[in-house]
Amino acid sequence: MKESIANKLAQLADRLDEINSLLSSEQATRDMEAFRKLNRERTELEPVVELYRAYQAAEADLATAQEMLADPDMKDFADAEIQENKAKLEQLDVDLQKQLLPKDPNDERNVILEVRAGTGGDEAALFAGDLFRMYTRYAERQRWQVEMISESLGEKGGYKEVIARIIGHGAYSVLKFESGAHRVQRVPETESQGRVHTSACTVAILPEADEVGDVVLNPADLRIDTFRASGAGGQHINKTDSAVRITHLPTGTVVECQDGRSQHQNKAQAMRVLAARIKAREESEAHAKYAAERKSLVGSGDRSERIRTYNFPQGRVTDHRINLTLYKMDQIMDGDISELTNALMAEHQAEQLAALAE
Repeated sequence: MKESIANKLAQLADRLDEINSLLSSEQATRDMEAFRKLNRERTELEPVVELYRAYQAAEADLATAQEMLADPDMKDFADAEIQENKAKLEQLDVDLQKQLLPKDPNDERNVILEVRAGTGGDEAALFAGDLFRMYTRYAERQRWQVEMISESLGEKGGYKEVIARIIGHGAYSVLKFESGAHRVQRVPETESQGRVHTSACTVAILPEADEVGDVVLNPADLRIDTFRASGAGGQHINKTDSAVRITHLPTGTVVECQDGRSQHQNKAQAMRVLAARIKAREESEAHAKYAAERKSLVGSGDRSERIRTYNFPQGRVTDHRINLTLYKMDQIMDGDISELTNALMAEHQAEQLAALAE
């Protein structure tokens, strides 16, 4: 283990001892906010310190086994102990490094999912519908909730644009690598010659902003327009100005919502999407210097950058960032994308470990 990592772990172990002492004192509950903060810190520290103490125990066992080598009668037993503890130390070293990796503060959040048809006309809109269904089916498999926020239907089906909220603990940590351009190659239903067409959609995964404190939106910076909703929705939806359009004047960000049953509901949903977009924009600017580190996974931030190709004639899905090709098109389009999401998370973790080692 590197000396710098060992020193860091020793500091964390000392801090956990200090926290346990503070929490067991008579004055611990006098300031409930401080008490809660200490408890949260202890919850974060306990897993890594537990691993560190297991590492120290394995080191001590290894040293004892090496001493036993001097006794001829104990040599075979000592050799076995040495091999076992070396393997244990190697695994614990990897586990400890993973625990020390920087955590994305947004990982536990819900997400705002945005899918937009790109090049390819009607076929792109149909594919946007297919992608949206893929993500909603995946969310169902995870027992997450999906709330539709807004939709603009394609002329022959699918969506020109669809925005939804996915509610589930850790949803952002799993789906954040889905942002980017998704390309499809297939024969459209309207193609009489059987030729393969290529079209594309963009996907944006935004961490949902907290209702309080995350993004401060000055009412003076907002222009809120109401208008009559269009499209399906029964008689009510076309009789009142229930649809809402909010423009954030400093950035020019525009959000529309008309799927709710009331103006109040649509305004709340539009504000949620606006806050998520502003938060994503602010974080993108603040973390621009880390763009090179994450480029292989999430791209440069330019959503025109192709991240994945769905080739229907060959039944394959290829993620270009990690050179992973899977021949399970039907399962993936039905929401079975865990193999893709797990591989992307593992690659990101490997990059973080490499950076930590440097």
